[in-house]
Amino acid sequence: MAKANFLFTLSLCLVLLFHGSLAIRQPQPQGECQVDRIDALEPDNRIECEAGVVESWNPNDDQFQCAGVAVVRKTIEPKGLSLPSYSNAPQLVYIVQGRGVVGTIFAGCPETFQESQQTGGSSGVQDQHQKVRRFRQGDIIAIPAGVAHWCYNDGNEHVVAVSVLDVSNKANQLDMNPRNFYLAGNPEDEFERRYDERRDPRGERDPRRGPFGEQQQSNCNNLFCGMDSRFLAEAFNVNEHLARKLQSENDFRGSIVRVEGNLHLVRPPRTQQERQEQLERESGQGRRYNGLEETFCSLRNVENIGDPSRADVFVTEAGRVSTVNSNNLHILQRLQLSASHVVLYNNTVRLPHWHMNAHSIIYAVRGQAQVQVVDENGNAVFDGNVRQGQVLTVPQNFAVVKRTERDVFEYVAFQTNDNAMTTDLAGRASTIRALPVEVIANAYRVSLEDARRLKFSTQETTLTSARPRSGRWAAA
Repeated sequence: MAKANFLFTLSLCLVLLFHGSLAIRQPQPQGECQVDRIDALEPDNRIECEAGVVESWNPNDDQFQCAGVAVVRKTIEPKGLSLPSYSNAPQLVYIVQGRGVVGTIFAGCPETFQESQQTGGSSGVQDQHQKVRRFRQGDIIAIPAGVAHWCYNDGNEHVVAVSVLDVSNKANQLDMNPRNFYLAGNPEDEFERRYDERRDPRGERDPRRGPFGEQQQSNCNNLFCGMDSRFLAEAFNVNEHLARKLQSENDFRGSIVRVEGNLHLVRPPRTQQERQEQLERESGQGRRYNGLEETFCSLRNVENIGDPSRADVFVTEAGRVSTVNSNNLHILQRLQLSASHVVLYNNTVRLPHWHMNAHSIIYAVRGQAQVQVVDENGNAVFDGNVRQGQVLTVPQNFAVVKRTERDVFEYVAFQTNDNAMTTDLAGRASTIRALPVEVIANAYRVSLEDARRLKFSTQETTLTSARPRSGRWAAA
C-alpha cells in the first residue's frame, strides 16, 4: 500500500512538472496556425530617424501570427543612440553588422559602474550606472519583457540589428500586439498598430489612425507625456521647467538620435572589458545554472554565435552551425528563446529536418538559398528562394530543407524555446537512420538493398555537400 501511494505521488509530481514545463507560451487561438502558404517577406514599414532607420514586418501576417512573434530591424549610424525603451515581450537581438555598447536596466539592481572622484565630470558629481556591455557582429543579445534597454554605436560603421519579439510568451500578459514603451523622445510606432480587417468583421476603423488610414501624430509619445509636469517635478525633485523636458515635446528626431561629441560612459577600457566578458563566457560553459554562479543582477545576456571558432557543427566542405540556448546563456531559460547561426557554403544541403518544440524564424543575413517547407499533409507551403534581408517562418513540426548553389547562404534562426530540439530526416543521426532496415523496406516498398542505401548513404550530420543531380535543383 505504501509503495502504491509513493508511485501515485511520484506520477502526480511528474505530470505537474511536465505540464509546467510546457505552459510557457500563451495558447494560440484556434485556426491561427492553419498556414496554407508561407512567403519570404521583406520589411513593409520604414521610419527615418535622425541617426538611423527602423524597419518592421507586418505582425498581422499569418506566419507571424502562427509563431506569435514580431520582427524589427534597426540601422544605427555612428554616434547614433537608440533611446531607452522596453517591450511587452521578451526579445532576442542579432547583430548583423557593427559594434557598440548596450545597457539593460534591471529594476532594483545596484549601479556597479561608478566614476571615481578624480575622474568626475565638470560638475564635480560622480556618475554611476548599471553595467554596460560591448556588442559586436554575430552577437545575440537577450532582453526580457519589461526591461528597459538602450544602445549606442561607438564604431565607424553602421550597426544593423534584427530583433524578434515573442509576443506569445507567458511574460506578455497584454494582447498579441507588439508594444514598445519609450522613456524619451517622440518616436513613431515601429509596428504602426496596423489595422487588420480580419480581426474586426464589423469593419470599424482603427481609432488610432486617421480617416484615410494615416497614423495619427502627437507632440509627445513617450511615457512621461501622459503625466502632469507638476507630478514629475515632485517625483524628480526638480523645477517644473526641467520636468517638462522629460516629455520631449516637439522633438522629431525619432527613436535613434545623434550624439554630439562623444558619449561619456563609466566603463573599463575596451580590451579589459572584452577580456572580462570572455572569462565570463568561458566560466559558464559546461555548467548548469544553479542560482549561485549568476544572480539576477549579474546574468550575462550577450553571446557571440557568429565567430567561426564558436561552431558546434563544422563540415569542411559544407558549412557550420552555432547555437545559443539556456545551457550556455542562462538568461534564455527565463525568456524561453534560443537561436542558431548557420553558414552554408555553395552547393550545400542543410539536411531535411523539423523542430520538435519550437517555431523557427529565419532571417537571411547574406546570399540566398532554395528552401522548401512542408506541412502535415505533404504540401509544400513554401518552395522558393530566400535571399538577404528576408524573413521566413517555419512553424513547429513542419519539415524544411535548404540548398545553396552558387552563393554562400548565411542566416540566423530564432527559436521559440530555450532548448529548441531538431530532428533530422536524413543523415547519420536521423530518424530514418534509427529505423530497422526491414521497416524502411516495407514502409517505402523498396528492396532491402535500396533500404540500406536510404539508411546509410549519407554519413554526415546536419550538413552535406550537394551531389550532382538532375531536376530543378541541378547546378546551372
